[in-house]
Amino acid sequence: MLDGIMRRALDPGLNLVGQALANRGFHANQVTVLGLALGLISAGMLAVGMSCWLALLPLLASRVADGLDGAVARASNITDFGGYLDIVCDFIFYGAIPLAFVLRDPTSNAVAGAFLLTAFYANGASFLSFAILAAKRGLQTEIRGTKSLYFTVGLLEGTETIAFFVALCIWPDAFAPLAWVFGALCIVTTVSRIALAHQVFGPHAR
Repeated sequence: MLDGIMRRALDPGLNLVGQALANRGFHANQVTVLGLALGLISAGMLAVGMSCWLALLPLLASRVADGLDGAVARASNITDFGGYLDIVCDFIFYGAIPLAFVLRDPTSNAVAGAFLLTAFYANGASFLSFAILAAKRGLQTEIRGTKSLYFTVGLLEGTETIAFFVALCIWPDAFAPLAWVFGALCIVTTVSRIALAHQVFGPHAR
């Protein structure tokens, strides 16, 4: 929901840095993998009980890298594999942070964490399935900028998920209630995407 606003605010700066990195020989896929590595470092710190405030630093750095990989690609060469790698790494990161909080305190967080991961799974399936059918039908959109996949808007997108992870790091003891609420909103987003898919791809679609 907020990704469009954040893109307009951040893209000019990211594009400048991305151009500079591309000029120095960096590849978008390298930045993508670096972003995942930083995210997994953050998850590992959280899982073993280290300070959530310290874990927040590589978490935020990983999301900066996630924004920069697209800027580097636009400044050099956008590839289908790059888009694929970006999505895969994003989904690994999105699963790793909730898992880290479950491992940090399984007694308090296991059930809420399982629900959250299920909601993430459903939301991701609705997003990727829509992208597959959109590609099959030749649909295109740049509502979220130039992307390798068709991006559908939703109540919860990347910006909201990052904000949620930041909130978990600030209030780790509130993981369970926050996870239940965010997971429920993920389900709402999934249902809205299913409704959109029925409208676009259903038997009465124009």
